[in-house]
Amino acid sequence: MDLRTIQRDVDAYISQFREGYFPPLVNLARLTEEVGELAREINHRFGPKTKKVDEPEGDIALELADILFVLVVLANQMQIDLDAAMARTMEKYRVRDEGRWERKE
Repeated sequence: MDLRTIQRDVDAYISQFREGYFPPLVNLARLTEEVGELAREINHRFGPKTKKVDEPEGDIALELADILFVLVVLANQMQIDLDAAMARTMEKYRVRDEGRWERKE
């Protein structure tokens, strides 16, 4: 699934509700919450803080997808084409880091 399809799917989902998109600052707060949930799961899985015995294992993939959902919501609100933005970002990294890292053979 490409980013344009994801953006259309998210817009179709949000558009079915009378409330529509929340204001951008609300969505930024939602993004921060989702990143916190991801941080918590990664800390439990790879860091020194273990979960309580009765606490269920989280799903890092779903936490990442929640973050992607909110990022897409923000992009849609601001009419940003994430495919185009991602292409520009990848080019930035290719140019900036051309000789920075040791390449695999």
